[in-house]
Amino acid sequence: MPIRSLKGALRIALLIAIFFLGVWSQSSGVIDDFIFYLPDVQFLAVQHLWLTLMSGGLAILVAIPLGVLLSRPSMARVAESAMQVLNVGTTIPTLAVLALSMSFLGIGTVPAVFGLFVATLLPITRNTYAGLKGVNPALMEAASGIGMSPAQRLLRVEMPNALYVIFAGIRTALTINVGTVPLAFLIGAGGLGELIFTGIDLYDPVMMLSGAIPTALLAIVVDAIVATTAFLVVPRGVNPSRS
Repeated sequence: MPIRSLKGALRIALLIAIFFLGVWSQSSGVIDDFIFYLPDVQFLAVQHLWLTLMSGGLAILVAIPLGVLLSRPSMARVAESAMQVLNVGTTIPTLAVLALSMSFLGIGTVPAVFGLFVATLLPITRNTYAGLKGVNPALMEAASGIGMSPAQRLLRVEMPNALYVIFAGIRTALTINVGTVPLAFLIGAGGLGELIFTGIDLYDPVMMLSGAIPTALLAIVVDAIVATTAFLVVPRGVNPSRS
């Protein structure tokens, strides 16, 4: 009872705080300032999502086959070395990766997509590799015992059992990607970073928050979409969220 009473009191206090925050925002004109930037937010959010979809989609298309390849027994000696090469994309600051991309590919969308692609590659590859290597050996022996070919074992046994871990890597990578895309503005690729960095330069907190808040909301939405997709796609027997 005391715990329930405390939770109820906290909820009431939160509602009161939200109410007074709304009253203050309306009276101070902050809401009107945010509405002023709404057309810019809508336009730049489309650019932001486009950069995320391009770089994240390319990373998924490359990283999953690469993780599958590295998980094969014939690649056991070079798998970890290859992972360390991919790790360069995450150990080097993303802004430095974008700057290097700009040096070779110029200014605009192409170097931004390439830099974000490199930064997104490792988590998906690593999780694909770890998920496939973590499949129960007994399942692999049973699949071999009933005469499955290596391709059949991969598609019917290994991939379904590794999907949950693979989706976890995709979920992490895309969420980080959304939060990193604002840096692409610095090399002329657009996105919500235009409001964030311009707001910082002009010391305009409303402009800065007009870019930062939608970026955070987009990250939450992308995370929720991938989580829902994983919930629906990953088989019940290997999906902890459906057990």
